[in-house]
Amino acid sequence: MHGSIHQKNISDSGFTIVNNIYSGDEINEMIRLIEQTDQSNKTFRKSEDLFAIRQFLKEVPLTKERIFNHRLKTLINGLFGGGYSVVKSIYFDKPEASNWFVAWHQDLTISVDRKIHLPGYGPWTTKLDQFAVQPPLDILQENFTIRIHLDDTDEGNGALKVISGSHLKGIWRTDDFGSQTEAAISCNVRAGGVMIMRPLLMHASNRTTTHKRRRVIHIEFSKVQLPDELKWAERETI
Repeated sequence: MHGSIHQKNISDSGFTIVNNIYSGDEINEMIRLIEQTDQSNKTFRKSEDLFAIRQFLKEVPLTKERIFNHRLKTLINGLFGGGYSVVKSIYFDKPEASNWFVAWHQDLTISVDRKIHLPGYGPWTTKLDQFAVQPPLDILQENFTIRIHLDDTDEGNGALKVISGSHLKGIWRTDDFGSQTEAAISCNVRAGGVMIMRPLLMHASNRTTTHKRRRVIHIEFSKVQLPDELKWAERETI
């Protein structure tokens, strides 16, 4: 899987794409498990434009065996080494007729179990009894995200757009975006492939124009030990 190339991509550009991590059968089995899940829990969000499952691995636990197959584990260990745990998982389904888009941003928060005052942590947000906080910068620089694509994804059905190298510039202000977005790269990924990215990478997503579905499992990883007073809201060993 050309680990040295992907390591350089992640280091220099903030992201890399690796196809053929999952077979068609593995993808179909994940989709089947998702579709048969009880969707009444408040961690499920459903609208005309988006279906999302927060704390995905808790809500659809049978997918874990399929997600963490030998190829993905080998990829993670080769790129980042050991000691990482899952600290956040979300499933996104952008339907064929969706008008949903995501504006330019960085992923600046982590999900934790409570809201408390801690030096270096803040601001805080609370949504559906779930707590998110912006941690110290070094935590964000250490973490990484893997996006598992269950459908072929390109510019037409909302592939992520990114600004290569933007993860190296710390936390951006909104008025810094400007002309930088003109150099955006579309991260096209085939079904069964993954995109790996750093949280500080500037990214966005367009509306769907080709009426093709886009389903993605988004998983964030960290090996950081939080202060004793705070715990990750969601933590799974790999």
